[in-house]
Amino acid sequence: MSQLQARLEGDLVAARKAQDKPRVLLLGTVLSEIKNRRIELQRQPTDEDVVEVLQRGIKKRRESIEMYSKGAREDLAGKERAEVEALEKYLPEQVGDDEIRAAVRAAIAGGATQMGAVMGKVAPGFKGRAEGSRINAIAREELAKQG
Repeated sequence: MSQLQARLEGDLVAARKAQDKPRVLLLGTVLSEIKNRRIELQRQPTDEDVVEVLQRGIKKRRESIEMYSKGAREDLAGKERAEVEALEKYLPEQVGDDEIRAAVRAAIAGGATQMGAVMGKVAPGFKGRAEGSRINAIAREELAKQG
């Protein structure tokens, strides 16, 4: 079992003892998704695999926030925001835009002139430490400057 998964399970036990129902539900859901990932991989998930599961959960919740906000359901959007904040605490330290921008510029200088090529060179280096959408937005800006 990865350290991150063990931490999540420990926090779930603590939340159960504290009778923190929303946190129990959130952590139980995430651990269930990790278990599904283990079945899918046919091996114990590593910390990187667990981070991927967390990021997918955060992305799903951000999409829900957008939909709830459009539908004037701020109560539900607020619940999703709280879940995003809770899950983000388990992610590794996120990198800043400047570091991403430097990597994108280096990829462009290295001959990557298309979006796919830039993302292919840059994204793996930030796996788990930056969202793909952030990398994508910065890559678009830098490619537009080149054009």
